[in-house]
Amino acid sequence: MPKWNVRRRPGRMLGLLLLVILSLLVLRRYLHLQPGGCDLEVARRVNWHRLTPLWLRHRRLGLQAKGQNFMLEDSAFWIFGGSVHYFRVPREYWRDRLLKVKACGLNTLTTYVPWNLHEPERGKFDFSGNVDLEAFVLLAAEVGLWVILRPGPYICSEMDLGGLPSWLLQDPDMRLRTTYKGFTEAVDLYFDHLMVRVVPLQYKHGGPIIAVQVENEYGSYNKDPAYMPYVKKALEDRGIVELLLTSDNKDGLSKGIVDGVLATINLQPQNELQFLTTFLLSVQGVQPRMVMECWTGWFDSWGGPHSILDSAEVLKTVSAIINAGSSINLYMFHGGTNFGFINGAMHFQDYKSDVTSYDYDAVLTEAGDYTAKYTGLREFFGSVSGAPLPAPPDLLPKTAYEPVMPALYLSLWDALPYLEEPVTSEKPVNMENLPINGGNGQSFGYTLYETTITSSGILSAYVRDRGQVFVNTVSIGFLDYKREKVVIPSIQGFTMLRILVENRGQVNYGTNIDDQRKGLIGNIYLNDSPLKKFKIYSLDMKKSFFQRFHADKWNPVPDVPVFPAFFSGPLFVSLSPCDTFVKLEGWEKGVVFINGQNLGCYWNIGPQETLYLPGAWLDQGLNQVIVFEEKMAGPVIQFTETPYLGRHQYLN
Repeated sequence: MPKWNVRRRPGRMLGLLLLVILSLLVLRRYLHLQPGGCDLEVARRVNWHRLTPLWLRHRRLGLQAKGQNFMLEDSAFWIFGGSVHYFRVPREYWRDRLLKVKACGLNTLTTYVPWNLHEPERGKFDFSGNVDLEAFVLLAAEVGLWVILRPGPYICSEMDLGGLPSWLLQDPDMRLRTTYKGFTEAVDLYFDHLMVRVVPLQYKHGGPIIAVQVENEYGSYNKDPAYMPYVKKALEDRGIVELLLTSDNKDGLSKGIVDGVLATINLQPQNELQFLTTFLLSVQGVQPRMVMECWTGWFDSWGGPHSILDSAEVLKTVSAIINAGSSINLYMFHGGTNFGFINGAMHFQDYKSDVTSYDYDAVLTEAGDYTAKYTGLREFFGSVSGAPLPAPPDLLPKTAYEPVMPALYLSLWDALPYLEEPVTSEKPVNMENLPINGGNGQSFGYTLYETTITSSGILSAYVRDRGQVFVNTVSIGFLDYKREKVVIPSIQGFTMLRILVENRGQVNYGTNIDDQRKGLIGNIYLNDSPLKKFKIYSLDMKKSFFQRFHADKWNPVPDVPVFPAFFSGPLFVSLSPCDTFVKLEGWEKGVVFINGQNLGCYWNIGPQETLYLPGAWLDQGLNQVIVFEEKMAGPVIQFTETPYLGRHQYLN
């Protein structure tokens, strides 16, 4: 039973409620506290949100911005927050991660809400399983955390298209994050379904949500001055009554402010704090200060270094923010994993896709383990809270399972007859506009384009993001952002030309999000003549994708496999399943599936060298491991207790 819900307590507790309130009034007078004061030493002595049990609070005013302080009802309140994204953590581990937030001395959880996962097809909504937002928020309340919700519609979050559904891009005139009718109509429908779930979870309705963010970092985008007022009204019209916030970084702060909404800031180096707070004072007067995103680390891109931010530097920044009288949210407290194909990308000078791990060098590791940052921050927040902190939960056990030798094999070419009927088209069609999935196109994964050619020459195409070119079943090269031409060798007669295109992630930040259509974009040319008559296969690799590969379709692994191909082998778990990490030494690039769960992409260019496999997704006994490999298979699939990032073992 959630302890914050006063309506579920017996009526005889009302007398106790009055007694506690009276005691607090007396105690406050005794300590000479002023509600509008911003005295850190007072905060160290008296932690108001702990003095009153959550279920005894008289919920009338909620979180307010008064003077330079936040007030929760009539008490000064500091927000000590941490970000955890429910969609990046196995549901079975939500409680573990939130207990670790609480044990670090934080009082507030923040989370984004990913539109693309909640409405994967237009008008079809999913709030179940690992995207059960209501269950996550209620669990936060049960653990004793307040919640700041960041529902978007755009969230960035290093997520594919910033969390916007790719089917929006079926409209050739789409203008995302503006008041373009095609976008706002879709937002309105989504908010209709989302907010009916969120409204009862607000503080004034007995829930833990004390504030809601209006979109995300719009000042860095700033394409439509009417857009942010539209989002604000869309929230309010649907029953959002708690404090509204915006958040922007240094570059976007001046353009992201909205009338009637409290502006907060995002930063990493503490030397930006004074500039940003001075600017906020000049534009919105004396208001509570909050760093909505105090970056505890950073994300990684394929082929780049592993980002590391020293724990001493993080602690120094956090201490400076708190001592300046500002509330804070740690982004990320726990990053988790871009399971499946949900990772985003950046594209400024060069296109760079994000890795599967969202470890972020955060306070907790990708697998939820403690770090030096956790130890230092727990000590710091413990000194600020003025009350003993709960004991941190024990770590979840890890193990290194015996290597799996793939026993079965199915080349992509042999698998094609078992897939859904291909789309036939005179010209290439980009992923988002394929007439599949109820007319919603393809959001993630690979797409295979086939046609016939009768001559050699220069093949040229606009491919997004990476296309492996085959003559029949022989790979002859790649097309991508830097390579737009491939030489077709001499052929005889009618020959099958195939291009396997991978969507490596739609950009999540920047002004070019309207141009994120994937696959073959426009015509493909051979010697400057457009090719015609295509068969197009969707390889989205959902769970249903593999249900077509019955046992009798697989073959023993040959001495010389033909690629791309699927490899399968059994992982035997004799005892209770434990977390582990998949290590694919000798393999080049592909995707790993365990019992139908997509663990994400691997690539030997690094920096990520292992994939996190939650024990919660394993069964005692036999488990099916499937690897889709594009070019080169290793002899075995290995498992290790420790992740490897940046070609160095990650040490806590």
